[in-house]
Amino acid sequence: MEIGITLQRPDFSPKSGPVTVGWFMDHDTSSIVMFPPERVSFRGTNKTHAKSAARCPGVVQLESRYFLIRCPYDIHIGFTRGDKGQPQLVNRAGPRGTLRAGKLGQVVHLVQESEWRYPDKPTIQLSLGYCFVAEEICYITQLDAFAHYRSEPLPGTIFGGRFPIHAWLRPLMWAFEWHDTGKDLILKRGDPLFYCQFEADGPDRPVQVVPVERTPEIERWMASMAGVASSVNQTFSLFRAAEAARPKTLLVPKERGQDGA
Repeated sequence: MEIGITLQRPDFSPKSGPVTVGWFMDHDTSSIVMFPPERVSFRGTNKTHAKSAARCPGVVQLESRYFLIRCPYDIHIGFTRGDKGQPQLVNRAGPRGTLRAGKLGQVVHLVQESEWRYPDKPTIQLSLGYCFVAEEICYITQLDAFAHYRSEPLPGTIFGGRFPIHAWLRPLMWAFEWHDTGKDLILKRGDPLFYCQFEADGPDRPVQVVPVERTPEIERWMASMAGVASSVNQTFSLFRAAEAARPKTLLVPKERGQDGA
C-alpha cells in the first residue's frame, strides 16, 4: 500500500526537494490494525482519451496533494437520550459487532453536551493516534474524504482542522457532528475516513509522507503538550513556546517493512 513517494533526501534536510512529513502512532497498543496513510489516487480510471479527467494536470495535481486515512474499525452506533434526557450512544452492532463493548467505549467518545456547537447536533470523537511531524514550517489540514463516494452518506459532517506540525505535535482524532440523529452512524473498516493536506513554504513543492520512529525525543516533546487543552482556552497561543522547546532533529526514518512501509 502506498504511503508516499521514494525518499530522495535521507538526511531530511529542509527547504530543498520534496517536503518530508513523518508519521507515527502515539502508542503501540493495537497499532497493527491501523492503516498507513496513503496518497489519494484512483486506479482503473479511463486514461485512453487525451481529454480524460484522469489525465487532467489540475486533477492529478490536486489528488496527489492529499493523503488518505482509512477507518480501522467496524462501528455501528445510534444516538438516544436516557430517562432523564442525558445523551447516550447505543451500540447497534451488539454482540455481533467486531468491537467488544469495552473497546468501543475506549475509541468512541460522546463530547459533553455543553461543548456541542449546536444544541441538537451531538459531537462524537473517534480516537486514532496518528501523529504527523515535520522539520520545517509545515501545516496540516484535516478534512473530509470528499473525492470518495459513499453509497450511504453519513448523517452529519466531520470537523476539519489546521495547525503547524513543525511546532505542535498531537494525535489526530476523527470528530463528527451528528446532524440527523434519527439515522445511525455506520463506519466500516477500510472505508475512507478523512484526508490530510500538507502546506509548506511553497505551493509547488511535492510532499512525501514517510514512517518515522517514535523516539524518546519525540515522546518528551509530545508529553509537554499533552492535555493542555484542558488548561488553557487557546492552545494556538502556545505554539511559539512549543516550537522553542522542540528538539533540533526529530525525523528518524523507520526501516522498510515496519508500519506498512
